[in-house]
Amino acid sequence: MESRIANREEAFDFVRQYLHEHQFSLGGNWDYEHGYFDRYLDEARKVWLRIPFEVTHGALDGDASSTDAIVRFGSPFVLKHVYNEGLDEEAHVNTYGALFNQFQEPLDRDAPVEDKWVSKAEEVLRQVDESLPF
Repeated sequence: MESRIANREEAFDFVRQYLHEHQFSLGGNWDYEHGYFDRYLDEARKVWLRIPFEVTHGALDGDASSTDAIVRFGSPFVLKHVYNEGLDEEAHVNTYGALFNQFQEPLDRDAPVEDKWVSKAEEVLRQVDESLPF
């Protein structure tokens, strides 16, 4: 998707705060070299607007309150995860501890995205772009 944020390089602490104000979160989508800022577009949290980034300088610790990392953004995109509703009929018993594993893999990690979600993502990006302080 087109956005003014793509290819920009900024201090991670600053952009994390800025994108948080636009309801994006880092969540678990990062490592020391790259990551993603995500914002869900639907109430079921299956459709997401994702902004990728890579660390160009410093060290990223997304859990820390402050870091010296500088990041460069990639092109935003929309993704959709389709999950099977209910319990997994093929769940298995863990022989070490007899724990029941009821978690499932998504039916489709990259399901087709309907036009309405692309339009909503474009509107969110427009809001992000309009108020970009950098």
